[in-house]
Amino acid sequence: MVRIRVLVVDDHRIFAESLAAALAAEPDVDVSAAGSGPAALRSLERAAAEGRRFDVLLVDADLGGNVQGIRPAVPVQEVSEDGLVDGISLVAGVRTAQPAVRIVVLAEKDDPRRAALALQAGASGWVAKDCSLSRLLTVIRGVLRDETHLPPALLTGVLRELTAARKHRTESERLVESLTPREREVLRCMVAGLGRKAVAERLYLSPHTVRTHMQNVLGKLGVHSTLAAVALARRAGVGPVDLTGDVVERGGQLA
Repeated sequence: MVRIRVLVVDDHRIFAESLAAALAAEPDVDVSAAGSGPAALRSLERAAAEGRRFDVLLVDADLGGNVQGIRPAVPVQEVSEDGLVDGISLVAGVRTAQPAVRIVVLAEKDDPRRAALALQAGASGWVAKDCSLSRLLTVIRGVLRDETHLPPALLTGVLRELTAARKHRTESERLVESLTPREREVLRCMVAGLGRKAVAERLYLSPHTVRTHMQNVLGKLGVHSTLAAVALARRAGVGPVDLTGDVVERGGQLA
């Protein structure tokens, strides 16, 4: 019998342990529970190192606390400085680190915008926390067959959100293309979370020059904060500069 390894991630301990116990009653399911994003990451890393990777992650949409080392996912439509969802940020990080893991988001209520955000982050399903155990098991087995599962009532709203997201992405790409190569490099540094001094050291520029580039980036993107610029950049598919690689050589071709 092929066994399914499931990790439940929820900061409500009673819920997490109860769900884990219910799933463990299935003859083909092995289940563990984690009470936070960092705990989940440690469990995933430990399991991978031991050669027994998890197959499915069940993640609370409202998982509390910040997940270190994982960048928040960009909201589907409008950028909000405090509207980022930690549970869905965990989804994005896990999908990047362990793409073979299938992820299902557990939510207390149906929300088309957040469900769309979860799908964009890499989730394969969105399930209400009050669904039946049989329904959840159907979703778990379905996502392992590369199926995507959403409540029927959410389909229209999610499609609307994803269509809007594509429109915003196209506009974001157009704005990013208006930047010079040097400004795009500075933007990638901003996406990586580097401050003005760190960018200056990396690109062999003066802090004053970096400040000018950053102001130009904000102006051309039509935003008023670094956070908004980073969110727009991520919508346009701009990733962070590689902080593990070499810094830009002095006298490079960027202008």
